[in-house]
Amino acid sequence: MSLLRPLCRARASVRAASAILCLCLAGLSGTALAQIAAESENNNSESAADGPVGSGTRVAGSLSSSSDIDWFYFDLAAASTISVRLNHDAGDDFDWALYKSTGGAVASGKSSAIPETGSYAATTTGRYTLKITAWRGSGWYDLDLTIAASGGGGGGGTRPAKPANLQNWLTGNAADSGRNPVNGPAVLLMGGGVENDEAFSQRAFPVANGGDVVILRTAGSNGYNDYLYTLTSGALKPDSVETLLLDTRDKANSDYADWVIRNAELIFIAGGDQSSYINAWKDTRSEDAIRAAYARGAVIGGTSAGLAVQGEFVYDPDGVTAATGAEAIANPYRGSMLFSSGFLDLPLMNDIVTDSHFGQRDRMGRLFAFMARLRQDNATARIIGIGIDESTSLFVDRTGRAIADGAGAAYVVEERSDTQRTQVLSGAPLIYRNLQRTKLVAGQTFDFVSGAHTGSALLLSVDGRNATTPFAPANPY
Repeated sequence: MSLLRPLCRARASVRAASAILCLCLAGLSGTALAQIAAESENNNSESAADGPVGSGTRVAGSLSSSSDIDWFYFDLAAASTISVRLNHDAGDDFDWALYKSTGGAVASGKSSAIPETGSYAATTTGRYTLKITAWRGSGWYDLDLTIAASGGGGGGGTRPAKPANLQNWLTGNAADSGRNPVNGPAVLLMGGGVENDEAFSQRAFPVANGGDVVILRTAGSNGYNDYLYTLTSGALKPDSVETLLLDTRDKANSDYADWVIRNAELIFIAGGDQSSYINAWKDTRSEDAIRAAYARGAVIGGTSAGLAVQGEFVYDPDGVTAATGAEAIANPYRGSMLFSSGFLDLPLMNDIVTDSHFGQRDRMGRLFAFMARLRQDNATARIIGIGIDESTSLFVDRTGRAIADGAGAAYVVEERSDTQRTQVLSGAPLIYRNLQRTKLVAGQTFDFVSGAHTGSALLLSVDGRNATTPFAPANPY
């Protein structure tokens, strides 16, 4: 029996299960009469792209084989947030990529998720094209495009009354900043311990563009407020920093929390207990507001537990003592190896499971066990593990390019074509061979789309039968 929690995202297998959040049509040039509702061949090249695709108008199409390619186009007349949703049969794995009139892809959906979703905060007007490809399989798909015109913040308006029992701390301007993120969305992944300043000042703040910063937590106080508000000066200085203590679902469903989060340009989830975050925020207005801010191009960040909840798959022991690396290798099905999914659903984090305090707490074995379990239980067709040391961060931009900062290292672990899950059984030691571990230190980069990197790669295996030296090579770091 799989121990993947019921929170896991349901994956549709028929068209009737497909649904889309329809947004107002804005910023699309051309007439509504010209918008297509079905693919027409031959659209196998960018020059022969089919269209125009309209916001809120579903396009039905199909890929005849795994080598088939479909192209579509639409024209953008104003700065807008473009959201793409590609639904298909559960047995297939289709991907999409979004292009401007020149250059490479500006956004993509290249995971095993169904539907395959993502968004792009477009500041350039003109023609855009969408490419649909098959990683695996063939057959029908539904393409949904939504376009929301960019405005000041997430809609602005008047700050709602705060519930008496909702604790908050506000530093700076109480009104919406009226700013928009630049070149977002992005994610900021921190491994715990002391935060490194450059991750905020050089990576997250340029995207947040002098807007509003929101700190989310279920326990603690306002330790981030003064630190982030005074970290830099000039145009990138935050308009405000507000901490919300959302320790109940009622608070997470309040008008106040929804407004503050939705209007933020940077949302940072503090350390703590990832299970409490899922229990208090899952399927609430606050979770929806985080997704809406991301769709606008905001940065979503977090440290320690705040890092854990950003992956598609979340280690979620929920009151049970967490497994150590040695324990996870000895039995990847031990009772504390519990996972959740379907929380936040940030497209940049598809197919990813994370771990923090990485080298300091010797968690490489735990990350290997996470990955082996998720693959063995058929939770995902692809898995990437990210482990981050304390005082270290990994910033992932809208294109999937990541850069490391800080005193330690970030590790990206991937399966290869020759990876072997030799033994992933309850009560038995893990045997998992031939994974690529890429180590990144400050300034080094990793591209999650192409796989290109400037770090140091190592072919790594684990055999839990060798309790004293389970890894080959012996030092996995």
